[in-house]
Amino acid sequence: MNPTERRLATSVLVIGTGGSGLRAAIRLAERGTEVLLVGKRPSSDAHTNLAAGGINAALGTMDVEDTWQQHAADTLQESYFLADPRTVRIVAEGAARGIAELESWGMPFAREADGRISQRFFGAHTFRRTAFAGDYTGLEIQRTLVNRARQLSVPIIDTMYVTRILTRDGVVFGAYGFDLGDGTRYLIHADAVILAAGGHTRIWRRTSSRRDENTGDSFRLALTAGARLRDPELVQFHPSGLIAPEDAAGTLVSEAARGEGGILRNQLGERFMARYDPARMELSTRDRVALAAYTEIKEGRGSRNGGVWLDVSHLPRETIMQRLPRVYQTLIELQMLDITTTPIEVAPTAHYSMGGVWVRPDDHGTGVPGLYAIGEAASGLHGANRLGGNSLIELLVYGRIAGDAAADYSAALDAQQRDAAAVAEARDEVDRLLAADGPENVRSLQRAIRDTMTEHAGVVRDEPGLKTALGRLDDIEATAEDVGVHPDLAGFQDLAHAFDLRSSLVAARATVEAAIERRETRGCHNRSDFPEPDPALRVNLVWSGPGQITREAVAPVPTEIAAFVREVSTAGKLVE
Repeated sequence: MNPTERRLATSVLVIGTGGSGLRAAIRLAERGTEVLLVGKRPSSDAHTNLAAGGINAALGTMDVEDTWQQHAADTLQESYFLADPRTVRIVAEGAARGIAELESWGMPFAREADGRISQRFFGAHTFRRTAFAGDYTGLEIQRTLVNRARQLSVPIIDTMYVTRILTRDGVVFGAYGFDLGDGTRYLIHADAVILAAGGHTRIWRRTSSRRDENTGDSFRLALTAGARLRDPELVQFHPSGLIAPEDAAGTLVSEAARGEGGILRNQLGERFMARYDPARMELSTRDRVALAAYTEIKEGRGSRNGGVWLDVSHLPRETIMQRLPRVYQTLIELQMLDITTTPIEVAPTAHYSMGGVWVRPDDHGTGVPGLYAIGEAASGLHGANRLGGNSLIELLVYGRIAGDAAADYSAALDAQQRDAAAVAEARDEVDRLLAADGPENVRSLQRAIRDTMTEHAGVVRDEPGLKTALGRLDDIEATAEDVGVHPDLAGFQDLAHAFDLRSSLVAARATVEAAIERRETRGCHNRSDFPEPDPALRVNLVWSGPGQITREAVAPVPTEIAAFVREVSTAGKLVE
């Protein structure tokens, strides 16, 4: 019996219901361009909701001397000069407009007594430029964008898993997928596709992503459409992820905990940051604190469960309840632990994909006609270390820009060429997996990937370990040919997990191969066998398939931004 297949058509298809996808869809709707927004998670509960700290723009509401040039300079410096300066300029210069648009749509920013938007310090910012809404900034942004999309009657299908972006002769003409509930197939014809399906941090054992998020979907979809990846090895590890319970391992303890005076100690009771950054201690940059915690654990000074202790119990209870309410509530719910009296056991957790799909800085086009990538799916802004608060502003700026670019592309098309063979291939791919009845369990193979990446491609890497990882990935890939896929009354999640496994294998291989090629230590990428940065590797690594890596020069820093690059102290500043 053939499955039901719905055929839909739209000018622009947006894949991903988080902040970047919503912002692009809003722009398209405002332009009067037909748009369809699809995703595998409810739009009310997308990954953007988990962003706690804030969103950057040089508004000057608190420090009038702040400028977009200084924001750009701070971003480039913290990227270890691997960020694309043109991308950085576009985001820094367009940030104020992004904030103004959110404000006009009802975003409840924290404000000063006179009505100004409040802004606070985050680590490595020269001035106070991070706007916020309590410690639920991402959640409020997502709510604001969902409400705006509803006002514009943007059609949303948020129970759809996209399995393939469809192309003919290298040009996009739509996408294929299925409904997670009843398995209904979708064939969507579209002039252009905007990919906003997140990163690949779920391929590590401990991650701040939830179990069905950031499995590398964007990477696989882009690559099968003919796009490339840039710097997939550059992954930010957040210093403080929970260790327990196991099903919530990696859940973040916001760096606001350290910003408010939290202290990190090892099992011996030592305040170990004195060994790694005595000037800034716990207020050091994210990559340094993560490396310090990793080193303490690796050298045997960690807790019994393989972590370190983050302690805020010396702070006044009132401070904790007012400044860290989300952290307090999270620990009560997950561990029945009262942080006002007891330290928290934490360890580094995979948090953010700073590399991603290769895109042009001007419009985030991928080089595949009709295909764009935005948000954590894309690359270019963050380089080797992400500046806290930049990811949320990036999705606003490039969501709007990519929306405009896709609208213009669609309007300029004389005709859309389709390919029945490409559709048949996408259909057969789903059919084959649904028919798979092998003995191997998808979940166990996903765990094998996470174990491999954690052991050999985590915070610290070396060549023997990375090559061991490649061998294990080969084995997992071979074993994955014998999986069993069994949809049930609860829906087609098992089929989704099988596609997630394929995506994770692609993302893991890209990450490991690029990590081998980057024989240096730079920002988040720590090679114990190459402990210093290599000037010759101040390049982006572009991965287009197994064994296919090229080096791409980073554009020079413009003089109007270079003049603002300087050393930044984080003393007394909140790091997020």
